[in-house]
Amino acid sequence: MEPRIVDGRDDFARWAIDRVNAILADQGSDLATAARNGDEAQIGETARALGQAIVDALLEAYDGLAGDE
Repeated sequence: MEPRIVDGRDDFARWAIDRVNAILADQGSDLATAARNGDEAQIGETARALGQAIVDALLEAYDGLAGDE
């Protein structure tokens, strides 16, 4: 995703919604496909990728906030 200037609560909410949509479009659909196929190894791998995407988004938000200090 492109860097975005967050000047307030509304900007942050819009960033969060856009970020969640991107994560769900990528990793969420991969996880759903793995679950539909019933492949336990693929389910585990895609679940880890989804978790990592969430962690990355949280760190991205934290880095943006920490940069303001």
